[in-house]
Amino acid sequence: MSGWYETAFQRVLYPAYESGLRRRHTLAYLADYQHDQWLSSDEIAALQWQRLKRLLEHCEREVPFYRNLWRELGVTAADIRSLDDYTRLPVLTKADIRNHFDALKAQSWRDRLLYKATGGSTGEPVRFGYTRESNDRRTAVMWRGYEWAGSRMGRRTLYLWGGAVGEPTRVHQWKERVFNAAFARRVLNSFHMTDTNMAEYADAIDRYRPEIIVAYVGPLVRLAQWLIDSGRKIHRPRAIIGGAEALHEFQRRIVEQAFGCPAYNTYGCREVMLIAAECEHRQGLHINADHLVVELLKPDAGSTRAGEVVLTDLFNYGMPLLRYLNGDMATAAAHNCDCGRGLPLLKRVDGRVLDAIRTPDGHYLPGEFFPHMLKDVAGIERFQLVQRRLESLDLSIVRGRAFNDDSLAYIRREAGKVLGGRMELHCHFVDDIPLTPSGKLRVTVSELPS
Repeated sequence: MSGWYETAFQRVLYPAYESGLRRRHTLAYLADYQHDQWLSSDEIAALQWQRLKRLLEHCEREVPFYRNLWRELGVTAADIRSLDDYTRLPVLTKADIRNHFDALKAQSWRDRLLYKATGGSTGEPVRFGYTRESNDRRTAVMWRGYEWAGSRMGRRTLYLWGGAVGEPTRVHQWKERVFNAAFARRVLNSFHMTDTNMAEYADAIDRYRPEIIVAYVGPLVRLAQWLIDSGRKIHRPRAIIGGAEALHEFQRRIVEQAFGCPAYNTYGCREVMLIAAECEHRQGLHINADHLVVELLKPDAGSTRAGEVVLTDLFNYGMPLLRYLNGDMATAAAHNCDCGRGLPLLKRVDGRVLDAIRTPDGHYLPGEFFPHMLKDVAGIERFQLVQRRLESLDLSIVRGRAFNDDSLAYIRREAGKVLGGRMELHCHFVDDIPLTPSGKLRVTVSELPS
């Protein structure tokens, strides 16, 4: 597909599908966000506060969890007069969401919510509800952030991403192919990458000739290193966008050397989707502060160290997660970007490095596989996968009430598909999983020598 299709998709096909057929407001929201990014930092802060204040008033009226909590604290929405006041409220944890799931739903939205489960990249999967408006807005924010890296609607894009877990029906597979073809994109399943099939991935990229590649960082870097080591020359896209974990500078250099194009960092989580992304200057990741409130809880006042990420989606009125502690760590930037956008910056994301798993067959399984697979298993409260020997894995599981024999059978079946017959999976049921000294739970840990 060439530039004519990209233009037709942006001006005709996508508006007809998104605004006409699906009756979504994504494009209108995108236009607003594209405008708002050029406001000054003070104007964006004022807009953010206005939206937060409206959300707080809604929570007091509609959400039993916050109404009861604030009553116990002796606080009303009217008492919260600034962002400083807001940051004194208690944080919301994953355990809070599980323990107060129904009470966190707005009363007028209870029967109209959509639901997702997190992938559990911090080892603690959780289910949450959201509204159609918040979902449309998240899609719009994603399009805006990807545009900074040169991605566009209808621009030929290849995803080196996680594939479906389970057994998709033929109808589902057909719909996926049609949907991806219409959006001018192709998906390569990174979960099937091995030491011996790297050339197949390179061949697929050469055949498809994408203008943009969007990829899990782990498999992307491994493929890039193989390209360098083998001397393989490959189709050069306009840009590469990394996701699912932080793209460190040494990894960025490997990717850019292999593919001959700039590589961009993004940061998101399933609860709110895109949190921050790099623009064309790549001087940090712009926080979507017109859509979210992002706080960094520091270990002590005035510290320049990384802080725990605390999120508030300003538009999820159905199940508002106020000051949600998502389990990540990040460092703020002290400078402004030369691009002129008023959106504040993260210097880096510090806490989302998932170790890769290796099999005796030479299979390379990115650390994202197990969070991706386990997010749909009922009754898992926390988990951790550790590889101490090449031929075996140890999966520690903190069970909830919903975990049963079928849950365990599903885990063994789906893991067996990618691990092969020469590797053993040992499941251990434990009462707790210890945190690292930095307070993080490493989800996949490889203790094999590199």
